[in-house]
Amino acid sequence: MKIFSKDLIETLLKQSTDNISIQFFRYILVGGTAFIVDFGSLYILTDFMGIFYLLSAAIAFTLGIIVNYFLSVKWVFNKHTLDNKLYEFGVFAVVGVIGLGINEVIIWYFTSNLHYYYMYSKIISAVVVLFWNFFARRYTIFR
Repeated sequence: MKIFSKDLIETLLKQSTDNISIQFFRYILVGGTAFIVDFGSLYILTDFMGIFYLLSAAIAFTLGIIVNYFLSVKWVFNKHTLDNKLYEFGVFAVVGVIGLGINEVIIWYFTSNLHYYYMYSKIISAVVVLFWNFFARRYTIFR
């Protein structure tokens, strides 16, 4: 019994789509890739380079946004409401900066106030920011 047909794989991974469920599935994969960049950079910058965890979190988050942008415009969202790519990236970045603010507050709160290990705080933050980023970008840039 085949669980994944060739048509299903084509639909999920290759075809352009406006289907929000498929876009969200793809965004989870893109977000996972960006999260690996973000999470790995946070760890390296903080534990190996000795940078304060909140500054490391901001730098790492920015690297993740760049990865997320390029993968999102190429693979997740096929309709762009903005014709100017520089302006589109600007709006994408503004959504990301708000996400960065959410990220920083959550990491700070869970690390400083609840005494969680900063990497655990980052995981909590990543889940919250994933939803913010997807829906904010879906309804501002990629309708």
